[in-house]
Amino acid sequence: MKRRSFATGLAACSSWLVQGAAWAQQAFRAGKDFLPLDRPVPSDVGAGKVELIEFFWYSCPHCNAFEPTFAQWVKNAPKDVVVRRVPVAFRDDFAPQQRLYYTLEAMGLLDTLHAKVFHAVHVERLPLNTDALIQSWVEKQGVDGKKFAETARSFGVASKVKRAVQLQNEFRVEGVPSLGIAGRYYTDGSLAGSMERALKVAEYLLAQARQPR
Repeated sequence: MKRRSFATGLAACSSWLVQGAAWAQQAFRAGKDFLPLDRPVPSDVGAGKVELIEFFWYSCPHCNAFEPTFAQWVKNAPKDVVVRRVPVAFRDDFAPQQRLYYTLEAMGLLDTLHAKVFHAVHVERLPLNTDALIQSWVEKQGVDGKKFAETARSFGVASKVKRAVQLQNEFRVEGVPSLGIAGRYYTDGSLAGSMERALKVAEYLLAQARQPR
């Protein structure tokens, strides 16, 4: 789902390869398959680690379709890759789902409920786009409603929501799903041709980021 679609009010959205000669055969090119950032984005992943960010929106059908593929990729990712999911906000009404994600994260519930949110929105056709609808849904999942509401209103969640918006701007996210790599590169399905190929581009760029500069 492309960001400009939201700006015009449209409803429509936007295994580890062997290093070496295999990368050259892919012929990934800056400006075509990925975009280098003008200014690197600082990361706190620590020495010897590289970061991969997935930018997503729960209500985006493309993100829903990509989620199983990305979840499997994460399970098989190299040990030095730190994966983060960042929910975007192209409009103010995206904020409830941002709070949902970071509240589930703070409560240790992402492993059990992250995929279920996608299922609820895209299979059960529940919008989950307001705090009230989200509160009702999480309680039906057996979550302590009072604790969820308190966590959703916490300073920690508010800070992560604010940082998510900063990250989407720093990476110049144009649509979702999309990937930010090592604080230095951006790619998405439009650039790479598909999100599956975007993952291959990301693998290539992670390998490049590991090399001494």
